[in-house]
Amino acid sequence: MTVKKLVGTIHLWLGLASGLIVFVISLTGCMLAFEQEIKNVTQPYRFVEPPAGGKLLPPSVLKAKAEAALPGKVANGVLYEETGRSATVGFYNADPEFYYVVYLNPFSGEVLKVWDEDEDFFHFILHGHYYLWLPEKIGQPVVASATLIFLVLLISGLVLWWPKNKSAAKQRFSIKWNAAWRRKNYDLHNVLGFYMLAVGMIFAITGLVWGFQWFSTLVYRVTGGTGSAEYIIPPSDSTIASGVSSATTAVDKVWLKLRRENPAQQGINLSFPKTPGESIFSYVNYRPGTYYKVDYHYYDQHTLKELSVDSPYSGNYADVNLAKKLKRMNYDIHIGAIWGLPGKILAFCASLVCASLPITGCLIWWGRRSKKRPVSRAVARSMA
Repeated sequence: MTVKKLVGTIHLWLGLASGLIVFVISLTGCMLAFEQEIKNVTQPYRFVEPPAGGKLLPPSVLKAKAEAALPGKVANGVLYEETGRSATVGFYNADPEFYYVVYLNPFSGEVLKVWDEDEDFFHFILHGHYYLWLPEKIGQPVVASATLIFLVLLISGLVLWWPKNKSAAKQRFSIKWNAAWRRKNYDLHNVLGFYMLAVGMIFAITGLVWGFQWFSTLVYRVTGGTGSAEYIIPPSDSTIASGVSSATTAVDKVWLKLRRENPAQQGINLSFPKTPGESIFSYVNYRPGTYYKVDYHYYDQHTLKELSVDSPYSGNYADVNLAKKLKRMNYDIHIGAIWGLPGKILAFCASLVCASLPITGCLIWWGRRSKKRPVSRAVARSMA
């Protein structure tokens, strides 16, 4: 068996084994590409009309308004977005599990919408993308393993695509639309697969950063990362007598400080500590619609002293090294948002092609299998 035949055999059986999972992951990814744009059109409560000379209400007021709309539940944090957008207060818990978002007018405190994320269509699709609608402990490693196999399929596919000579190369870049269906299907698999190869590898690598801890750490270390590769939220010193009247008041003071020091900000997110040992987590966003270009800050809820930690999610974006920037960029690279609307369109098209590859690949295998059947039958008749 030649090397290329061996690669072809590996490509075939890995493709057949993972094809259905890759199809689901790719199709759900395709559906998630324009999630925010669709929500902006279909959910008017995400927007408000800023009043002339109006002042934003502090986090403590929005927290009280949101908790009144969800009796018995305690808010986790508040997000102020760019001008013209409503503020959101999040409520989430692991046991019992729930996730609510309360949309408010940040100027008047009016509750615009109480949204149950578990009933959201895109939340359902996201669960399929991450876990195949299985329990997380089962679905997550299955998806991660299929993503790793997909990366191997892309590399082996390139080996199989590589032309032997210049004459063969001419047939590798275009689809022969006037050929028989088997040839068209073959071209769709090979040509489209080649054109989306780079984007597909980006999908796979960024997906594996979430999928496997060892892969995430490897990428982080290779690119020069130090400390932990994951979120680390430093604790507050619960032995210190509180320097402010309450944790909620401390959050208000941090909010005012961040607004004063970052006049160009386009969004501020703050957490509400629930225990004396929790610190106040915050980030300041400078590019709406993305999550990478943010400054992360942590504050002791008792003294308001800023806390530091050696992880990708600490400090100002402009000050961190390449490894930490790449870690922050991972999500926005994965969905194409880092390149704006053109990037999302590219991600949508590439995801659609990725979803088609298991189908066209399976049809190639089935077509070759069917070709052999008449010979087998003739042999069987001669032996009868």
